[in-house]
Amino acid sequence: MKDLIDIHVVLSTADDMQDYHDDPQAASDNLNDILFLLFDHMDNDWDVEAIEKCLQYCWQVWVHDPHLGELDAEDFQQIVDHLLATWEDALNDEELN
Repeated sequence: MKDLIDIHVVLSTADDMQDYHDDPQAASDNLNDILFLLFDHMDNDWDVEAIEKCLQYCWQVWVHDPHLGELDAEDFQQIVDHLLATWEDALNDEELN
């Protein structure tokens, strides 16, 4: 179902980061790297709604993080690995509430 998602719609711009970061371009670039990596590592059989929710969650969490502009590729991988490892449980918890 990933082929039904246009990842470029989710990506941030420096303008999105203007109010939250000293270097909005670096923060935007890093968030976009995380989003691309997350999207690339999602299973192809995820339904569209789950993909959209996961990407939106990632965006909402990281846009406000004051350290976003300081992250590196190793951090990106750890973030994505953790999110994907816990995402199914998070969805199940959400359905129970």
